[in-house]
Amino acid sequence: MNTAAPALTPTTRALAWCLHLLVVGLLALAAGRAPADGRPHAGAIAATAAVCGLVYAAGPLLPRVRTSRRAAAWWLTAVGAVWVALLALTPDAVWVAFPLYFLQLHLLRRRTGLAAVAATAVAAVVAFAAHTGSFGPAMAIGPALGAAVAVAVVWGYQALYRESEQRRRLIEELTATRADLARAQHTAGVLAERERLAREIHDTLAQGLSSIQLLLRAAERALPGRPDTAARHVDAARQAAVDNLAEARRFVAALTPPTLEGTTLAGALERLCATTSARHRLTARLHLTGDPVALPTAHEVALLRIAQSALANTVRHARATTAEVTLSCLGDHIALDVVDDGHGFDPERLPAPDPEAGGFGLAAMRARVDALGGTLTIEAAPGHGTALAARLPLVPPTEPEARP
Repeated sequence: MNTAAPALTPTTRALAWCLHLLVVGLLALAAGRAPADGRPHAGAIAATAAVCGLVYAAGPLLPRVRTSRRAAAWWLTAVGAVWVALLALTPDAVWVAFPLYFLQLHLLRRRTGLAAVAATAVAAVVAFAAHTGSFGPAMAIGPALGAAVAVAVVWGYQALYRESEQRRRLIEELTATRADLARAQHTAGVLAERERLAREIHDTLAQGLSSIQLLLRAAERALPGRPDTAARHVDAARQAAVDNLAEARRFVAALTPPTLEGTTLAGALERLCATTSARHRLTARLHLTGDPVALPTAHEVALLRIAQSALANTVRHARATTAEVTLSCLGDHIALDVVDDGHGFDPERLPAPDPEAGGFGLAAMRARVDALGGTLTIEAAPGHGTALAARLPLVPPTEPEARP
């Protein structure tokens, strides 16, 4: 027979100590009132109360009482036997029946506990009637009411505990499910990105390398008899290599953050303006307003990418002579403005993005800004230049991502 009691409802340390103090207090009351009231056998009453207290104290000190229903039943039997002896000596021991109800209901099985509570209540009623020499309904109402209260309290506590445990398990299952879902979404995102890169590499770099290989083989076959044909094949292979190098650089630029190590965002923008002015017929100038603040890496990357894309669009399409780049730190947000004096365009009549002609720059800028909770505003009109303004809210940067 399995006597382990894993189904015991745990109780808080405060409740256990309150029950212990209640038993000790009621035993002390029975032992103290005997000499005060001049009862006979006062010494025997005090000694029996002390023995009852010692037997009761053995229960909390024995771990087996809390893990085995059989051990708990034997301990309760011993406590009950000493209590009955005390009850035979003094009617004040009737009050000890109340904490015994809670012990019996908590440590014993439900039916056994109810039987023990009923027996304890009957013993209390009979003993009190014997001490008073009479019997009335009030004598039975007190112990019976106490037993009913104990049953209601213990069973209600157990029901609440079971409900709380069920909710705790549901919360744990929900947390585990959310973690599994997050891992699944992450895995799906990684796989989708791998598939996208695989398609891009296959359709560009792989095809280009294959073409280079075929052209070089054709040039090898043409030598030494047809040097002009071989030269044309080598030139075509060189052009294919240049095109594939451009594709590779486009991949690298899209997958890695900008080079911000050892400098600030303002320094990177200053270098961008200087490089653009040196390589193209465009004078790009940087202006700083407000006090510089530490920015999260995501903000720095987004602003630098937006500035690069805006200046590239100015060089390709605007036919502008000057471009003013302004970085503003405005308290609760940071702003980047790029204004050129080019011939402008109609924002309502933008051509659809095309793999050959491009047209993905503005959409990429807006996606970067939206991802950080900011806004992107474009003001342009044919013949009146273009003004681009990106606004990003500033949040307190965490220690790992803040860049001084």
